[in-house]
Amino acid sequence: MLNRDHDAITLQEVGGVSGLSDLLKSNLDRGVSSNEDELLQRRDIFGANTYPRKKRKSIWRFVFEACQDLTLVILMVAAATSLSLGIVTAGVKDGWYDGGSIFFAVFLVIFVTATSDYRQSLQFQHLNEEKQNIQVEVIRGGKRVGASIFDLVVGDVVPLKIGDQVPADGVLISGHSFAIDESSMTGESKIVHKDQKAPMLMSGCKVADGYGSMLVTGVGTNTEWGMLMANLSEDIGEETPLQVRLNGVATLIGIVGLSVAGVVLVVLWIRYFTGHSNNPDGTTAFVAGTTGAKQGFMGAISIFTIAVTIVVVAVPEGLPLAVTLTLAYSMRKMMRDKALVRRLSSCETMGSATTICSDKTGTLTLNKMTVVEAYLSGTKLNPCDNTGMMSSSVASLLVEGIAQNTAGAVFSPENGGAAEVAGAPTEKAILSWGLKIGMNFNDVRSKSSVLRVLPFNSVKKCGGVAVQSDTYVHIHWKGAAELVLASCKSWFSIDGSVHPMSSDKYNELKRSIDDMAMSSLRCIAFAYCTCELTMVPREDLDKWQLPDDNLTLLGMVGIKDPCRPGVRDAVQLCSAAGVKVRMVTGDNVETAKAIAFECGILNAKDVASETTIIEGKVFREMSETAREEVADKITVMGRSSPNDKLLLVQALKRKGHVVAVTGDGTNDAPALHEADIGLSMGISGTEVAKESSDIIILDDDFTSVVKVVRWGRSVYANIQKFIQFQLTVNVAALVINVVAAVSSGAVPLNAVELLWVNLIMDTLGALALATEPPTDNLMKRHPVGRREPLVTNIMWRNLFIQALYQIAVLLVFNFDGKRIFQLHNESREHADKIKNTFVFNAFVFCQIFNEFNARKPEEKNVFGGVTSNRLFMGIVGITTVLQILIIEFLGKFFGTVRLGWKLWLLSVAIGAVRYTQENSIVETKHFFLLYKRLFCDML
Repeated sequence: MLNRDHDAITLQEVGGVSGLSDLLKSNLDRGVSSNEDELLQRRDIFGANTYPRKKRKSIWRFVFEACQDLTLVILMVAAATSLSLGIVTAGVKDGWYDGGSIFFAVFLVIFVTATSDYRQSLQFQHLNEEKQNIQVEVIRGGKRVGASIFDLVVGDVVPLKIGDQVPADGVLISGHSFAIDESSMTGESKIVHKDQKAPMLMSGCKVADGYGSMLVTGVGTNTEWGMLMANLSEDIGEETPLQVRLNGVATLIGIVGLSVAGVVLVVLWIRYFTGHSNNPDGTTAFVAGTTGAKQGFMGAISIFTIAVTIVVVAVPEGLPLAVTLTLAYSMRKMMRDKALVRRLSSCETMGSATTICSDKTGTLTLNKMTVVEAYLSGTKLNPCDNTGMMSSSVASLLVEGIAQNTAGAVFSPENGGAAEVAGAPTEKAILSWGLKIGMNFNDVRSKSSVLRVLPFNSVKKCGGVAVQSDTYVHIHWKGAAELVLASCKSWFSIDGSVHPMSSDKYNELKRSIDDMAMSSLRCIAFAYCTCELTMVPREDLDKWQLPDDNLTLLGMVGIKDPCRPGVRDAVQLCSAAGVKVRMVTGDNVETAKAIAFECGILNAKDVASETTIIEGKVFREMSETAREEVADKITVMGRSSPNDKLLLVQALKRKGHVVAVTGDGTNDAPALHEADIGLSMGISGTEVAKESSDIIILDDDFTSVVKVVRWGRSVYANIQKFIQFQLTVNVAALVINVVAAVSSGAVPLNAVELLWVNLIMDTLGALALATEPPTDNLMKRHPVGRREPLVTNIMWRNLFIQALYQIAVLLVFNFDGKRIFQLHNESREHADKIKNTFVFNAFVFCQIFNEFNARKPEEKNVFGGVTSNRLFMGIVGITTVLQILIIEFLGKFFGTVRLGWKLWLLSVAIGAVRYTQENSIVETKHFFLLYKRLFCDML
């Protein structure tokens, strides 16, 4: 209630933040104990920092939704009618087969569809939980440790910095320039400054500026954010652009299928009621004035069932399902590759990326920084922590600047062990160096009090602090070396005396900076100035602009951040794939250039071009037209601000590029949002950056970005594979049934058989082809354009030749099967059943082998790497086994009869024919001898 009502009066009554901390048995400096029993006790008393989830849909809900498919509903009505009439006319023992078989096939389709959808929902729910599991820093036992947001307890002390999400309700302990964006709770996009007068912090809000620490006072459903989230359910119904396109394709094909089915229905009914349709024994099916009403109605219902089933086969509901399956599969695998997808559409878009604008620090480099060079009092230290010759007055000023002008912290164990440094990597490197040169962190900070803090600013590239000790005020600045040096009017010599900054000395120091930068070091400078106590405003300290134009240089350091292993290979892989990698960094241009060489982003040819490497300020000052002209050529941008990155993204998009951008800071949010694909960093990234991004790179590694590109291309490729497979079956099944129906009044594939084919090609086919892992060949192609057709010329070729082959061969056996198989001595009914069973079996095996063809539409060896996809092999194996069971043991349900081994072998051989990429003709060389031998044996 304290936070919910913003009750500052009650807070003062309990003694302010300090008194509240005592009531909660916490310590403002050391936090609560890290003892698990105490943490568990606090959760029992105050609650956990979680909220009840909306109950997820059960599998029965998915079964119910699958049952609502209109075509399946029509089939169930037709099956019920057929079942009831069959039992009435032929008795229970023999009359239930037709209707019961259709019911069984429909229920099988519903079960497989519902199970598949249920599994996908579980995967999406798991990914949503991962998105909400934010990692935070918390002080426990005086030590900064990482913890899940769900593990926070009342009494915890949590450090906060710009870009962080407030993880629970709490009270501000202390802060500098601390401001909160409360728009997520209040709806007003107004930045609220927080101090001791207004210390209440609400869970779910974002830190807009500054840094500070908070005492947790409310967690979970005891916060407004928790109550709000408990009443919301995560929306997993996002439709990606590819799904929208495929829904349109499916609708169009469905309309065609419906029209064809309508024609078939009318033709078959006309033939039936005019006496041109025969029963299996050869007698006329319907004779006007002779055939009974029930029998005539049953015949009409059977024809209607066939027409409806043709619609089922024609409607490619597997197309949108294939997108969902491949996205879910890719998202799960991408998690293993350290990439968390926040927006489904980014999976598809990443496959079309033509350029990646990458940060340097932590993405291309390890983000493990150490000070390796130092210049103090105008002299290079060797080694870099050798400050023995330096004046004690200069050393004390430098140490004061390091200890006070930082957002990091140093934890000194009570048992006297090695000090532990916490904070951002750059802060940790400088603090670690400070400890080496004799800094006692806690002692130095206790000797002076902080008056005003200006946190590091990505535009100014520096941060400052004003500290007071007795009667003097020191203003310390730390930041980009060349920018701080430009503000210095004097420098300290080794004996502690101050000298004016001459042009010679400035050039000498500038050369030192350039030398460090060319050695791929990040250059940081320290400077200070004094200020009269009377110049410090007594009120509104937060508005005091610290003086920064008359500084005295204290020293400079060079920080080494090695390139990540594998980055060079990853950059080369991107280049081969037609994806240009650009480095956009706030570091010195020379440092950026040196790192770009190490990573393989730059080569000697690139350096010859003036526009390849550019400074952010130069790019910023260009006109919009000029920026567009130069954007394509830029490979490295140094000393860039977040706005420069945004301008580069906009210019590249106007040039037609599909742009991916990496970012970690709050100020990167506009560029991440503007880019086609925003990639935030999971370790170093702020919550603001993560919420503006589409994908979170969990290990901050550029090689993981390249894996995302690979998976993005795999999504598109898998959809194309399934489209080729699906449309081939659609065309073949439709044409075979239509031609047979119009010409002979009967169809070779009955309703139950067509439902089984539908299951193979829709759900099982989607599962098999949508889960193909990415291959190396994907990164040897150029990106797929956004407006390129889904069905390529090669796919059209494969589709038409395969469909034409199936139609031609199966129609030959349908019309001339009795003569080919020499069934003259068989009864007409049995001969038709053998012929139709063979056509059905051959058609199914055509689809089974067509799945292999569809795996690699552009390659000759379609079996390469097939064993690595266990799911594909499992589905093909299960389909084959079920087909054998259907023919050999379930003939009554499917209207089939057993086939001899020769017909089995022939039907499998027909399906096994495939096509080569080179000549696009049927590769029947190995099957002609087999066919000839089989026919000779039959004759």
